[in-house]
Amino acid sequence: MSTLLQRHCQSLSSDTPPLDEELISRLQQEIDTEWQLDESLKQISRTLRFKNYYQTIAFVNGVAWIAHQQDHHPDLEVSYNRCLIHFSTHSVGGLSENDFICAAQIDALFNGGDNNV
Repeated sequence: MSTLLQRHCQSLSSDTPPLDEELISRLQQEIDTEWQLDESLKQISRTLRFKNYYQTIAFVNGVAWIAHQQDHHPDLEVSYNRCLIHFSTHSVGGLSENDFICAAQIDALFNGGDNNV
């Protein structure tokens, strides 16, 4: 189990620096390998697929609950059987540990259900 699952997102000020490449690499080890890091090192994203619209929306509602509990909100792209999730910490202009904490929780949500196609 990822140690990120026991953590809670922290409020970050605009003078907080984004994570450096070394820390990003270390934190990536704690989330599913399906999460993709963009070339600018400012965002992680993952596409999840489902059997139908109902499962997709149920999952999106779970993501919304996680985002609300953590006060850290992803950008979502939702279609019939797919959800694309993007995390970035806008206040720091890149990635923070908050993004990885939420990614780990979303991994647990996805892997805990029978969502896979």
